[in-house]
Amino acid sequence: MAVAPVAARAAPATDAALRDAAFLDALTWGVSPASHAELRAKGRERWLKEQLHPPVSPRLPEAAQAQVDALAPKGTLIERISAFDAQAKAANAEPDPEARKAAQQAYQAALSATARDAAAATILRALASPDQLRERMTWFWLNRFNVHQGKANLRAMVGDYVDAAIRPHALGRFRDLLEATLRHPAMLRYLDNADNAAGHLNENYARELMELHTMGVGSGYTQGDVEALARILTGVGIDARPEDPKLKPERQADLVRAGLFEFNPNRHDYGDKVFLGHAIRGRGWPEVVEALDLIARAPATARAVSAALATYVLGTPPPDALVARLAQVFTRSDGDIAAVLDALVHAPEFAASLGGGFKDPVRYVLSAVRLAYDDRTIRNTLPVQGWLNRLGEGLFNRSTPDGYPLGAAAWNGPGQMTTRFEIARQIGSGSAGLFKPAPGLPDEPAFPLLQNGLYFSTLSATLGAPTRDALARAVSPQDWNTLFLSAPEFMR
Repeated sequence: MAVAPVAARAAPATDAALRDAAFLDALTWGVSPASHAELRAKGRERWLKEQLHPPVSPRLPEAAQAQVDALAPKGTLIERISAFDAQAKAANAEPDPEARKAAQQAYQAALSATARDAAAATILRALASPDQLRERMTWFWLNRFNVHQGKANLRAMVGDYVDAAIRPHALGRFRDLLEATLRHPAMLRYLDNADNAAGHLNENYARELMELHTMGVGSGYTQGDVEALARILTGVGIDARPEDPKLKPERQADLVRAGLFEFNPNRHDYGDKVFLGHAIRGRGWPEVVEALDLIARAPATARAVSAALATYVLGTPPPDALVARLAQVFTRSDGDIAAVLDALVHAPEFAASLGGGFKDPVRYVLSAVRLAYDDRTIRNTLPVQGWLNRLGEGLFNRSTPDGYPLGAAAWNGPGQMTTRFEIARQIGSGSAGLFKPAPGLPDEPAFPLLQNGLYFSTLSATLGAPTRDALARAVSPQDWNTLFLSAPEFMR
């Protein structure tokens, strides 16, 4: 028997309710009945102010927090890395080839399990956190300051990278975010600055820091600036040893250590440099601080970061005039990310963009789960991790430092749409393993409720005639859910 036509059951939506739904979709991981009701109760300005300035400590509903706590690794990062290093050393030292192979496989499995737990915690926060804008921006910055879990032992570091370097600064000062990523061992290992030393220069991180993280390609810096920055960054690296390096008496005060991070004067080029037209006197770590100040406050950085933020939020490349206005806010506020976002959300270009941007895979999957299960906390993120990997946007899986593309052209091809339809069928047909408490246990009872009050009061009014006709011909609730989640309107 066909499902009753949507139009026969849908209450008329008000323009305000429709705009609020689109507003939420643009700034969160997807509108849901609970989030829409909250916004309608608070009003946009109060809701936005709370989102732009959330509590310092991340918060979650009790059920999600319990899962995140259970996933949290034991000990400090330096303790965990030291333990992994010892495990790898012991595995490689096994004299018996079969035992050595088994021990090495156990080591790799332990690293992979740590990365899966990190992805699980990140997904749980994205789905369940009331501070949705911070979680959206955490993903944006994680993508801009990309690291790949497949390199060396980064699988043991990526969770800490998100939680310690990215999320705390996602709505703060860009300068602080820039230094937090520079000081994190995941970045130093991924872009090889841990190998950058006087006499053995490695330019990888210096180049990407300016080209991808800040100023942007073609913004005026030269190869000489790359070389100068690489020299400035010599000695910025990683050290898991408990004892300090042996230093000359006159260099002992220059040592900087914090966890795995180390600025080692023995590895630093103390010569004077010229960087971005400024003379920088060779004096150790203060050179790095000075260089970061210059980069973070460069007009090119204000423009590049503002353009990337606007592209991410609007879903399309922003007009030059908007970028110029946002860059002015960036400069005037000394890189206050929340201030730039506030200006962006209040820009007429933001209102004009609502409902127009095409969802990348992360937004597509998370918005489907949030709409289907509202404020109910999922118990198992492995299906989500699998869907993101199949769609080509898996967490921590981008191997190149440029991060995943933001434009629709990367995600709207026929193969992508076919895979999305298959995922829509999995989500729409039942719990899809999302409520399986542990391997070997059955799913908890769950069924996606997409034909909810929000749909009938608001979302149904966004559908075009072809989608309405297709939904009217659905032969079961599962079929209806699949068609809705694969509809063109839900992709935007």
